[in-house]
Amino acid sequence: MTMTFEDFQPGLLGSYGPRHVTREEIIAFAREYDPQPMHLDDEAANASMLKGLAGSGWHMCALMMRMMFDGFLHETASLGSPGVNEMRWLAPFRPGDDLMLDVEVVEARPSMSRPSIGIVTFKCSTRNAKGPLSEMIVAVIIGRATVAEQA
Repeated sequence: MTMTFEDFQPGLLGSYGPRHVTREEIIAFAREYDPQPMHLDDEAANASMLKGLAGSGWHMCALMMRMMFDGFLHETASLGSPGVNEMRWLAPFRPGDDLMLDVEVVEARPSMSRPSIGIVTFKCSTRNAKGPLSEMIVAVIIGRATVAEQA
């Protein structure tokens, strides 16, 4: 069953994961997209403010997106996103971490100009066993039930 705009009410939507992160994927992502020393090399990482090898914040964003998709977006009448309102990296994630994603619906409002859609704003928070790692506020355009039924 496809979730439509009407299925999203303010409050906790759910927790998704765990997603295990390996040293190899941290380095592979960094090598391709964010080749700063603290994401690639133990010695440089130990000398950095991160005090050890850590994943890129952009890697965290990609992991959050994947966890959102696997958790609920694949079952949603999602039509895309107008953008991320806020992204905060609170603590580094490390090789061997098991990440969890907590998703809360902050707001759900029907579009005034396009009655076939609504905008749902989510607060997505990642954490590992030690605590919070990042927070993102993102809006997603979601089809209304009447449109989904016609498709």
